[in-house]
Amino acid sequence: MNWIALTNSAQLESIKLNSTAKFVAVFKHSTRCSISRFALKQFEKDYNFSAEQLEPFFLDLLNHRNISNEIAERFQVTHQSPQLIVVKDGAAIFS
Repeated sequence: MNWIALTNSAQLESIKLNSTAKFVAVFKHSTRCSISRFALKQFEKDYNFSAEQLEPFFLDLLNHRNISNEIAERFQVTHQSPQLIVVKDGAAIFS
């Protein structure tokens, strides 16, 4: 799986723009949480999308909590961990 590291807020605008052409997923992961690690492994095991169908972003919550807060505000989703947010046409359609 080819995760795109989500490390700065400017990438959120790219996520919004790219979601007009395909689905974009953001996986919010806490590296200290065993439940989050399990969810990540299950998602990676079951992942079966091409790059044309879905663009996957990975957010390390411990290092980038500020970006998680901005995601919650920008896409109107409540923060959770682990959390998978799917964006299409600039809006969160799944959390």
